Amino acid sequence: MQLFTTITSLVAAAACVSARGRPVRAKRDIGGVLICNGANATGACHYEVYSMTDCHDLPDGFSANSKTFAPDGDGFYCWPKVGQCDDICTSPTGCTFGAVSFYNPVKWDLSTIQWDHLIQSFECRLNDTTTA
Repeated sequence: MQLFTTITSLVAAAACVSARGRPVRAKRDIGGVLICNGANATGACHYEVYSMTDCHDLPDGFSANSKTFAPDGDGFYCWPKVGQCDDICTSPTGCTFGAVSFYNPVKWDLSTIQWDHLIQSFECRLNDTTTA
């Protein structure tokens, strides 16, 4: 009888816990970027929510030393750039390899395209289909 009472108590406790539901997760702010020295978000990392349309220099320790450059949402994309924001770009290609979005697999390892030692700044923009 004591075993039956224990099992009934455990089932009742589990039902109470599951009835509370899952905690509500906050929606991420648009502009969040994870930058890490290592590939696949390893090594020293820095996460920040950046403003759109402004140029941002990479934080100390990450400039020309970042393998992970990962925008954390699909509402925006970013252009990694060679050089600091104040530098004048003289490249006909615009000093970038193109846009990095949430879905771009290169974001986890810039060394696959030899950009881990080139990225020094970036600029982000909203997707045309996204509203802030």
